[in-house]
Amino acid sequence: MNPPLPPTLPNYDQQRLAAARTRMANERTLLTYVRTSLALLAFGLTLWQLHPGRGQGVGFGAIGTGGLVLLIGWLRYRHRARQIEDCRLPPLLVP
Repeated sequence: MNPPLPPTLPNYDQQRLAAARTRMANERTLLTYVRTSLALLAFGLTLWQLHPGRGQGVGFGAIGTGGLVLLIGWLRYRHRARQIEDCRLPPLLVP
């Protein structure tokens, strides 16, 4: 019977790819926040134009919420980007 193999550490290239995947996931999340905020802004503008009397308050609320969602998404993106950069590996030294 063969002895069990010792656990191996991830390859340096695998770590770089994992860091790149993490950065791309953070960017995708930011794009989701942008998409949601644009949808809220469009909804708010549509209500505001189609129903000037009744929908104006709801339209302004949707526009404000869309702006707030965009701000939260941008702040979250910057915070996560800094956390990701703090975990970066040193550059690969090629002989």
